[in-house]
Amino acid sequence: MAAAAALRRLSASCCSALTSPPLFRRPPTYPSTVSHIRKWKQWAKTLTLSVGSSFAALDNGPDATLLCRELNWLLDDVVVHQQDDTSLLPILDHPHPDDSKPVFLRASLDDLCLMWNQRIHQRRPFQYIVGCQHWRDLVLCVQEGVLIPRPETELIVDLVGDVIREHSDLKDGIWADLGTGSGALAIGIGRILANGGKVVATDLSSVAAAVASYNVQRYNLQDKIEIRQGSWFEPLKDCQQKLAGLVSNPPYIPSHHIAGLQAEVGMHEPRLALDGGSEGMDYLFHLCNEAASMLKPGGFFALETNGKEHCQLLADYLRNGLKGSFSEIKIVSDFADIPRFVTGFRSVPK
Repeated sequence: MAAAAALRRLSASCCSALTSPPLFRRPPTYPSTVSHIRKWKQWAKTLTLSVGSSFAALDNGPDATLLCRELNWLLDDVVVHQQDDTSLLPILDHPHPDDSKPVFLRASLDDLCLMWNQRIHQRRPFQYIVGCQHWRDLVLCVQEGVLIPRPETELIVDLVGDVIREHSDLKDGIWADLGTGSGALAIGIGRILANGGKVVATDLSSVAAAVASYNVQRYNLQDKIEIRQGSWFEPLKDCQQKLAGLVSNPPYIPSHHIAGLQAEVGMHEPRLALDGGSEGMDYLFHLCNEAASMLKPGGFFALETNGKEHCQLLADYLRNGLKGSFSEIKIVSDFADIPRFVTGFRSVPK
């Protein structure tokens, strides 16, 4: 009962915690014309092309080609032709008979100018500008204060799917997503669990917890996924030795590497979700130490790391530093064939 009440309070705070709805969910209330949108796009494209490859050379940031693609995505989200869902992109590059016809925008032209100046001059992430990130087959709300979910993290959902197909008893159990951020992993896993399965997702950040709750409600999974605010396992004291599985994409960037990250990441994404301590391993070791007392015998875990060296260190720690606590420890590569994840099971007493 107390947990349900806490979830209701968190859900009620959701809208106030979100700075604004994702762009694609705002009503098209700003009238304009095709001609005005074309002029705006010409201005934005000129600004974008001035970037050339300078961001890429500076910190491996986006080049003008990618930024122009983002510009088209922005226009697709914001412009509605005669209040239907027809895309205007095919007619924005050249004069067209429909130039004087009305269109409707989900943001004003002044706001669009502000957004695109932020993208180019401040390197504000595109996902924060439009308020969402496409991840697997989901469209997740994100904003400042919430880590933008990455494509490689999608593989954790696939790993869980493979495990519950082989171990059907885990499909009806309680799973934990630790440091949930936008709720991406919790939602991805919640959708593949059986009717009896449940996900409890935690995050220290009140902003992340509220955004995750918003995303859970958008996919109508509030009966299957519970968001709890707090640090790692602290909100999960009632789940000790009960978890069928746990997953996490914890902060794993070494502290001294933060300053050298791409500006979109280092300057804008929450340091709380990036900084893994001096070697990037602080939270990974912490999660392993606590997992032994939280997972039930035979329970599964999957942790994302910074790459090959982290995977090897973590796997060695699980095998030797926590000898006997875990079994079937594996290192799994991401889409780019880079060792990225460490998985395993809580040992079953003999």
